[in-house]
Amino acid sequence: MQFGLIEMWQAMGTVAKAVSLLLISLSIISLYLFIERQLTFNRAKTRSQLIAPKLAEMLKNGQIKEALALASKKENKGSHLARVTAAGIQEFLSGKEAHLNHEEQINTAQRGCDRAANLFNQNLKRGLNILATIATSAPFIGLFGTISGIINAFRSMSLTGSGGIGAVAGGISEALVTTAFGIGVAIIALWCYNLLNTKIEIYDAEMDNTTSQVIDFFIRASESK
Repeated sequence: MQFGLIEMWQAMGTVAKAVSLLLISLSIISLYLFIERQLTFNRAKTRSQLIAPKLAEMLKNGQIKEALALASKKENKGSHLARVTAAGIQEFLSGKEAHLNHEEQINTAQRGCDRAANLFNQNLKRGLNILATIATSAPFIGLFGTISGIINAFRSMSLTGSGGIGAVAGGISEALVTTAFGIGVAIIALWCYNLLNTKIEIYDAEMDNTTSQVIDFFIRASESK
């Protein structure tokens, strides 16, 4: 008996084939989510690199409303730094209109920045729970196919009345293939999850730094009056 991919596929039982197709589908989903998230991250990074220096310069020059208008533009919605800056300025101006004292205005701006950062963080994490689920469940799905293959091996032994390698080769190969599929898919999903999660941590740190810079600007502005 030959053991090429086609031969092994033909020798597989219905359950093992279904498990293999499911694992292949999960690997495709993992790669799709990874690519889709990477595109989202790259858009946020590219847009932030363009707008962050302009916003910093505007705030330094006291152009608060101009900075808010720039950060709120539709094309800048994908920038995590623009969202945090816009939320902080908007809340600060709203507090000013409500005649809050300067300390309360600053606290309001801080909360606005934090809310925007949390919302963007949730947007960045979209799909990561699916990757985590695939990474943890794929080996067990492969194990299910493995058990099916071993059952087929024993069934072949029973039908042939022989315990030779020829009688069990098909079932054993079926079991090994689904095991390999399960581990492979889990590795792909886990690698994608860890890489994306690391990038999200970097973006969170950048949003925290931007929040600090915006609040520091308001504090310095109040002290200079």
